[in-house]
Amino acid sequence: MSQEQVADALPTVLPPYLYLPCAEAVSDPADANVDYRYLSDGRIALLAYTALDRLHSCCGAGQPWLVLPTHVLPRLREAQPWDSLLLDVPIPEAERRHPASGDAR
Repeated sequence: MSQEQVADALPTVLPPYLYLPCAEAVSDPADANVDYRYLSDGRIALLAYTALDRLHSCCGAGQPWLVLPTHVLPRLREAQPWDSLLLDVPIPEAERRHPASGDAR
């Protein structure tokens, strides 16, 4: 799939930046691993939040995260394909990430 096709598959109206949950806290953003989730039908979802307070309320204050310019989403999708982009979705308490040894951003 070309970058143009990937871009066409994204919503047309998104904020300039999105906050993405990560699997763990890291000191260098280049080492961050975006926390993809599997849907009940087997599809892979990229969860994204339109503001930091929404990420905290939907994922918990201990959720590691990174901020990403929206225009980078097609490159992220090419590097690690995902099927659905879900915005501002609450994560059930039992499935939330908790900081290891007090690390939180």
